[in-house]
Amino acid sequence: MQKYSLLLHPNMISINNLTFEIGARALYDDANWHIKPGDKIGLIGANGTGKSTLLKLIVGDYSPTSGTISMAKDLKIGYLNQDLLSYHSDKSILHVAMEAFERQNQLHEEINVLLKKLETDYSDDILNKLSDKQMEFEALDGYNIEFRAHEILAGLGFSEDEQQRPLATFSGGWRMRVMLARILLQAPDILLLDEPTNHLDLPSIKWLENYLQSFEGAIVIVSHDRYFLDRIINKTVESRKGKLTLYSGNYSFYLEEKALREEIQGNQFKNQQAKIKQEEKLIERFRAKASKAKMVQSRVKALDRMEKVDDVDDDNPQVNFSFKFSKPSGRHVVTLENISKAYPNISILEQTDGLIEKGDKIALIGANGKGKSTLLRIVAEADKDFSGDCKKGHNVSQTFFAQHQLEALHLENTIIQELIAFAPQHTETELRSILGCFLFSGDDVFKKIKVLSGGEKSRVALAKALTADANFLVLDEPTNHLDMASVNVLIQALQQYEGTFIVVSHDRYFLDQVANKIWFIEDKAIKEYPGDYREYEEWSSKRTVPNPEKKNKKIKETTIAAAPVEKPNEDRLRLLRQKSKALTQLEEKISLKDEQVQALEAALATEAVFSDALKLQEYTRNYNSEKADLNHLQEEWEMLAEEILKLEEQG
Repeated sequence: MQKYSLLLHPNMISINNLTFEIGARALYDDANWHIKPGDKIGLIGANGTGKSTLLKLIVGDYSPTSGTISMAKDLKIGYLNQDLLSYHSDKSILHVAMEAFERQNQLHEEINVLLKKLETDYSDDILNKLSDKQMEFEALDGYNIEFRAHEILAGLGFSEDEQQRPLATFSGGWRMRVMLARILLQAPDILLLDEPTNHLDLPSIKWLENYLQSFEGAIVIVSHDRYFLDRIINKTVESRKGKLTLYSGNYSFYLEEKALREEIQGNQFKNQQAKIKQEEKLIERFRAKASKAKMVQSRVKALDRMEKVDDVDDDNPQVNFSFKFSKPSGRHVVTLENISKAYPNISILEQTDGLIEKGDKIALIGANGKGKSTLLRIVAEADKDFSGDCKKGHNVSQTFFAQHQLEALHLENTIIQELIAFAPQHTETELRSILGCFLFSGDDVFKKIKVLSGGEKSRVALAKALTADANFLVLDEPTNHLDMASVNVLIQALQQYEGTFIVVSHDRYFLDQVANKIWFIEDKAIKEYPGDYREYEEWSSKRTVPNPEKKNKKIKETTIAAAPVEKPNEDRLRLLRQKSKALTQLEEKISLKDEQVQALEAALATEAVFSDALKLQEYTRNYNSEKADLNHLQEEWEMLAEEILKLEEQG
């Protein structure tokens, strides 16, 4: 069977009845998916469900066991994957990025050769060839390719000086950015991006979001960054149990739609189980009666033919153990005074102060190279080479999680032995529970540390950090190597944690869920925003650029709000009455809409609807529409209620 072919219809890529087996395990089993021009798709699913493998199947790195993958003729694919980390070059990163312009580079060389010949040969043949090459070069925008390469590399965080440095002098994460720049410069018809934000800091992630939002081709993204997905994709495809399921919206839509589908499926399962039990009772009652034998056989056959509805699987593990530390800390957990830190040729911090208090949940954010990890290591007492004072408070006991601490794992231990030895205050059941949350279930806990991959070791180290007898956690990129379900577990864990922590992460959803205070480094000083990440983002977008003259001053940032313009009291009261009346009318609409939604929910649970495919489709569509209208009305109510509160406070 031909497994790869060219398409003559509108789909860019068509996956039909795809089966892919690894040993005896079918990673995909008769899966289907069609990618159309303009699709912006998030490919999601738990770790191990085959997302990266599917991208490799599409580009031909792997071959299907059966089924076909068909593509549009001359389809140009840009594929970013973690294997590109092995790419090596001693040329400048600007040169490597510009390798994307194959034809333009070829023309540039040919033009230079012809110009050299023109020094001694003025024939019409040389002049005509030169003219043709120059016209094609200009038509391909060849004179702007270096500017475009500069622009994209700058967006991904490279200074002009850095763009002239050899690729080989950069670390793996920065090399991956160069490969991303080269792929973007190729302007492919479709981008396949496997974890594109893994090696980006927040400013670069935001730049990439803006770039992809305006990208005219199709995009398929594998990512665990739900904020990133929500801002780019218009479709979500879930890889689960060997199948690919399409949801016609972004990640937030997927969550709502999946919950609705599972609710409907759960009701169908319960109703079917009730019907099966009723039939089984009837069969059992009349089985012994000869006069009813025909009826009994008919009902037995009907039960056998019945297409069974599966119960809903719970894909979202819950944290079901309590965090224990033997003693609480004092009020001041860490006090930083006059901290200065410098490396050869670069100063990171200059005479800056900071205070971490009991109960603080601090997100330390900012661009790479600003000193986040350096500051975290100073706080964790892992870096002693600085000037100033870093003082721990009364009864502070801490644990530090960072990727390099994977080396501290005992290779001959099994996973469960590693946790038992580290956290004896927890029972084995509790420890197995948290390991299950981090994707180590059943016999997995008996694997030896030495056979684990880097990502698996990282999850073990994180599980250890969360079970430590510590009232202060220092966490450096804890969400790396976690899928969305495991990130949610970590969020639940940190929300339950009664101690204090400071965390560095580029996962904005994670930060928004766990932090109550934001730290960032600016002008070589620690700055603080006293709120959650979403509030910080809103404040930061409106913020004026700081005055360079204040560079070395120790400034504690606070929320900046424009003072409301004074209005006559009469105008304020009139406006307050208008908005209160509108709020009452809105509440009536919400009540009516809620009744309609509940009526549709009840109808969806009835046999008359769920047993009729056309009716089920119609009722589901109506339910989705009414539910969306209800959500919109509720959002309007919240905005209006906030406006009323502000008006009342002005009085």
